[in-house]
Amino acid sequence: MSKISLKDKFEKRTNIEVKSITKSFWGNPIGSKMLIPSPNIIQEYINQSEFGDKLDIKTMRKDLAVEYNADFTCPLTTGIFLKIVAEYNHEKFLENKEIENICPFWRIIEPKSNLAQKLNFDKIFIVRHRKVEKIES
Repeated sequence: MSKISLKDKFEKRTNIEVKSITKSFWGNPIGSKMLIPSPNIIQEYINQSEFGDKLDIKTMRKDLAVEYNADFTCPLTTGIFLKIVAEYNHEKFLENKEIENICPFWRIIEPKSNLAQKLNFDKIFIVRHRKVEKIES
């Protein structure tokens, strides 16, 4: 049984979806339009940030919903895809050791968050890069 590479996970889902929900979800009523993002859309959002910016996942979800004409962005898929973005970019860093060529995911993932605990690499990577950029946790 072959394991799917992080690159394949990142590239597998390229399209986004906006669909009306048929039951209330995450405090949103029936009929609300929910954005299901892609890893690429999440990465593009993070890549728009500048050195030293502290990003927030909830704000990103709101911004993406507005951008794609939805009422809200699915928190579950956002977390899954953000994890893929972080792990894929960390893997790219390990391959070429060039921080300038990866998505700065440490700007949005808090070192003490549940997501940071689930990553396949040590959260010290996030801590170090937040320190370099003077991002408070």
